[in-house]
Amino acid sequence: MKKILFLFLLALGIPFATIAQKGGYIVIKTAHTGLVFHEEKDGSLHQIYYGQALKNPADYYLLPGTRDEAYPTFGTKYLFTPAIRTVHNDGNPSLALVYKSHQQLLVAPGVEETTIHLHDPKYPVEVDLHFKAYLSSDVIAQWVTVSHHEKKPIVLYQYASAALSVSASNYTLEHFHGDWAAEMQMESTNLTAGKKTLSSQLETRAHMYQSPSFLISLNGTSTEEYGDVIGGTLAWSGNFKLDFEVDEINQLRILAGMNELGAEYHLLPGKTFTTPAFLFSYSNEGKGLISRNFHKWARDYGVLNGHGSRYTLLNNWEATYFDFNEEKLTNLFDDAKQLGVDLFLLDDGWFGNKYPRNNDRAGLGDWQENKAKLPHGIGYLVKEAAARDLKFGIWLEPEMVNPKSELYEKHPEWIIKLPNREEHYYRSQLVLDLTNPTVQDFVYHIVDDMMSKNPGIAYIKWDCNRMVTNAYSQFEGNQQSNLYVDYVNGLYKVLDRVRQKYPELPIMLCSGGGGRVDYGALPYFTEFWPSDNTGATERVFIQWGYSYFFPSIATSAHVTEWGDAPLKFRLAVSMAGRLGFDLVPKKLNAEELALCQQALHEYKAIQQTVWQGDLYRLQSPYDHNVASWMYAANDKAEAVIFMFRIKKLFDSKIAENIKFKGLDPGKKYLVKELLVQQGQKAINKANGKTYSGDYLMKVGLPSNLNKVQQAVILQLKSL
Repeated sequence: MKKILFLFLLALGIPFATIAQKGGYIVIKTAHTGLVFHEEKDGSLHQIYYGQALKNPADYYLLPGTRDEAYPTFGTKYLFTPAIRTVHNDGNPSLALVYKSHQQLLVAPGVEETTIHLHDPKYPVEVDLHFKAYLSSDVIAQWVTVSHHEKKPIVLYQYASAALSVSASNYTLEHFHGDWAAEMQMESTNLTAGKKTLSSQLETRAHMYQSPSFLISLNGTSTEEYGDVIGGTLAWSGNFKLDFEVDEINQLRILAGMNELGAEYHLLPGKTFTTPAFLFSYSNEGKGLISRNFHKWARDYGVLNGHGSRYTLLNNWEATYFDFNEEKLTNLFDDAKQLGVDLFLLDDGWFGNKYPRNNDRAGLGDWQENKAKLPHGIGYLVKEAAARDLKFGIWLEPEMVNPKSELYEKHPEWIIKLPNREEHYYRSQLVLDLTNPTVQDFVYHIVDDMMSKNPGIAYIKWDCNRMVTNAYSQFEGNQQSNLYVDYVNGLYKVLDRVRQKYPELPIMLCSGGGGRVDYGALPYFTEFWPSDNTGATERVFIQWGYSYFFPSIATSAHVTEWGDAPLKFRLAVSMAGRLGFDLVPKKLNAEELALCQQALHEYKAIQQTVWQGDLYRLQSPYDHNVASWMYAANDKAEAVIFMFRIKKLFDSKIAENIKFKGLDPGKKYLVKELLVQQGQKAINKANGKTYSGDYLMKVGLPSNLNKVQQAVILQLKSL
């Protein structure tokens, strides 16, 4: 009844207001955590608590004040790194913020939004701190808006999304970095006095070297199940900066937001500057709970259609690269049909006529079908795929252009490049200027024209293969230092238009691999491409890293010929995410083809548990020669366990049992090993046996993986 009443009032535009706070306290709560602010005597707002929820709500109002400023400013009395720095019209470089008012509203079932209004008593500048508390997932999103009524623009030199204060005896930071084909590699470091910064200046492929995601263990090293942990990730697809500063009394300040380097923002009077959301969650039960919190939040809010279905697919890239024609492609359609996938994806190389896209040095930007390769156009391929009961998808890279293209010849002013400097090429291409509304319109129509002409297209792979260098906008009237911020907002405007017209179209987020994976972009996409490295052993590490913040339903994982791992191992790694194929089916012998078909059949039986179940990481590839993790269904009726032997030991056998998690101790579970080829024996000796959930969690099972690059998938079904 309450939910019906809420929805009725919300439809009328009448939100619920929560009970007013008292005594200068503002309490933001999720199911298991609390974040508390307090107005001090001088009017400043301080964050005084973030951690485990207090059972008695009245106890929040007993918390002592003065831990740290909620949004510290530059130029007055604050002694550490500020969250905001600005210069006023009269040249005054300071900002002083005091509490003005706040509101707390229930904006959707289970989502409470808090807005805290701060202002400068001497200058007409207002800063609002916004929070969305997602009750069931224990995730809080924080962002900031800045506005003013001075006569001329003010300049924002720093503008963090959040300033989180933490007090503990010690801090261990785990962060994620890498490069092309080696994304999301984990590294751990102790934070000591001073400041550590993680940042990016790459803009379009902002996450290629560093990820805007981290874990902080408090009061000692945490494990998957034990310890106090804060996890955070920035929902922004451009340059970012994360500062971790430990002061002289061992208090930690976390500043998260856009990277202001070269991006001082000139804010016009009456306009509002909005930072991206910083998402964070607290756990007193280790890192595993942090991941499950983010996964639940992501399926509900952070990924498009997070509770829906996904296609299995065959991509032509490794089969043909740029060298294909209609006959080759339709033959691959037959292969895809025989394989048993849902969709065929046509990758790069299908476009360009004056400058044919026969390699990565020409044609990008000229989005017409290449007449030599595809004389009958994309529509013919869509129909041919449909005739085989296959869906059809296509690759696009809408933000980019090759200098060798008609687009470059017609509109050189649309390109980001410095005056009086030689053009700098990466992958023989340049970036289109999405701060320009005309360019935004062009990029939108690449998608819209393709879909309007070929409404049968069922999937798009959106790629982005270079970063921004020589950053300069040729758009008349642009403030150059606003470029880094306005480009990403321009991208979001395009994506928003696409989603307004095509709300359900599956689109993969790709950026030369995992160069752009964040919750700023993912609400527009159904999945992301973690890495161009599809070598199965390396993918265990890459997918392990992404699993801390991103759910498996959004993690594309293709079976390819990269590396030397056996086919079964490659299939098992891919089945741990969104299964797809990027190989040459005709190269498979009868036994291998049958194993792929078996994998697709078995995957469809377990995919809901893999996509929607709770993730438990069991053995880390960084610490063990067997990596293992599992997904447990919410009702605990099913679980799927993945085990991979990745390293050699002096001892050829592994005796250690793997203890499972997330099961019902009172249920009985039948163990079934998947991917057991016809005529062969199961690797795991528990296959076909029944165990209680209590036994499986307390005693566990051995992997029985005695050879490098062996894999086992176990399905547990309650009886």
